[in-house]
Amino acid sequence: MGRKAKFDGTVVSTGPGRKAKKQSDPTFPKGLIEKTSGPLSRHQKQRAKKRLLKKNQNEKLREPKAKKSKVSKEVVKREKIQSSADENEEEEDADETPVEETSEEEEQDNEEVEQNQSLGLKSGPADSDDADSSEEEEENEDQDDSDDDGDDDNLLPIEKANKRLKKKQEKERKLAEDEMKDIATHQDIFTFPTEEELANPTSLKDVQQRIRDVIMVLSDFKTLRDKDRPRVDYMELLKADLCTYFSYNTFLMEKLMQIFPLSELLEYLEASEVQRPMTLRTNTLKTRRRDLAQALINRGVNLDPIGKWTKIGLVVYSSQVPMGATPEYLAGHYILQGASSLLPVMALDPKENERILDMCAAPGGKASHIAALMKNTGVLFANDINQDRIKAVIGNFHRLGIVNSVICSYDGRKISSAIKGFDRVLLDAPCTGTGVVAKDPGVKTNKDEVDVQRCCTLQRELLLAAIDCVNARSKTGGTIVYSTCSILPEENEWIVDYALKKRDVKVVPTGLEFGAEGFTNYRQHRFHPSLKLTRRFYPHVHNMDGFFVAKLKKFSNIIPKKDTQKDEEEEEEEEEEKEKDSE
Repeated sequence: MGRKAKFDGTVVSTGPGRKAKKQSDPTFPKGLIEKTSGPLSRHQKQRAKKRLLKKNQNEKLREPKAKKSKVSKEVVKREKIQSSADENEEEEDADETPVEETSEEEEQDNEEVEQNQSLGLKSGPADSDDADSSEEEEENEDQDDSDDDGDDDNLLPIEKANKRLKKKQEKERKLAEDEMKDIATHQDIFTFPTEEELANPTSLKDVQQRIRDVIMVLSDFKTLRDKDRPRVDYMELLKADLCTYFSYNTFLMEKLMQIFPLSELLEYLEASEVQRPMTLRTNTLKTRRRDLAQALINRGVNLDPIGKWTKIGLVVYSSQVPMGATPEYLAGHYILQGASSLLPVMALDPKENERILDMCAAPGGKASHIAALMKNTGVLFANDINQDRIKAVIGNFHRLGIVNSVICSYDGRKISSAIKGFDRVLLDAPCTGTGVVAKDPGVKTNKDEVDVQRCCTLQRELLLAAIDCVNARSKTGGTIVYSTCSILPEENEWIVDYALKKRDVKVVPTGLEFGAEGFTNYRQHRFHPSLKLTRRFYPHVHNMDGFFVAKLKKFSNIIPKKDTQKDEEEEEEEEEEKEKDSE
């Protein structure tokens, strides 16, 4: 019979009838098959496995996704692979006999397999449990990663990669912080060496390790210090060890410790022991840097441009020929000159048709650079008090083809009485040479406080004379560049600050793209704020000799009258300060 009709206007339900619904698989009581038909055949076992597999799959579909266990996923994968393999075997063995006799042990194994599969467990011998557990752990890790990826499905691949990278960096940072905390907590208290160990060090390695230990203690003095030792004892021990290891005298090492922080001091001392790379300057009066570089490369020279800050400098890494005897050198296409020696002339910025003075010109590297920038126009006065060194200036000028120069030998302190009215003056003043220790290691032991005071006095007089030689009314110039190959503030900022008080000049930007700012305060001294426009160069930072460059602008030709009483008072105050410093 069909369904009863409804005539009250309601919608008749649609869909298959009760008998048309798909019936479930038949179920058999346990042991029925064995009792009735004896041992199962191979095909019957396969059908039973398929029924169990289908049953498990239906149960998993009914369960919510969040409750799916990782073990069941593994079982489904393995059963799928096993069923596909069994089907292939079934096709290959279609011609074989359908029934095979099995032993009692095999029957027991089959029953265990069926029971395990019905419970959702993996089949296999007990010996493989460890391997399976390790595979499950790996799968758990992979699943965690996949879960993270599932959260970021809306992100682009590059955003996902960036997110993973950030997580990795955070983990590394946390590990590093933990290591530092462990080191700080388990750090042994540094023990002071005895007087015998200080007098007779066993090896330089022990001294080097002690230097690092003391620097570490001083970096976190509150937690790593010895309560019975003040900071002064650590500083004295560090100074003595540094003098022993790097062969400095006590005076110069003390000056360096006042200039640099302890973390930077060790880098400076190590960099000062290494020779700076050989550099050369192209003579633009005769060639271009590109042509010169190609010619030297053809001769077996390995070179590169110094940097973006100069268009005429080359650095030489290795050479098969002596760089001071090549045909290009003899023809005047280049001159061997340090990279730091290019900086004062770049700050001076000479122009064509100007009158320029180089007060300390020997051996002529900076003066020839000025002439090249002037393109052999105007007049260049190359002066040096040492007549023996002035011969090198003559030889270099002839070789480089400079024809606009006047070479003279005057005392720079008195040259303003002989000639004035220059547009620009370059003063590369004589100094102690503490910035070129790699070239002259004798500086480490030869210089003392008397040498520094003599150089300071000479530099003051030379700078005042250079300012007096400049014409403040010059339309193009009126500038003075003061430079030294020293890093001591007594020879650099102190001298410029003195000139600012004695003459009508001001400090202007050097125009150099790099370099550390000059000091405006040094220990108890306070310099003019404009001195931060000066530039300092260090071996460990800029890979060149230690150097100082300051550029001054003159705005009045009037020389202030000397007040003898003020000068005497200032000299007495300076002497008192020096006595205090020495104490």
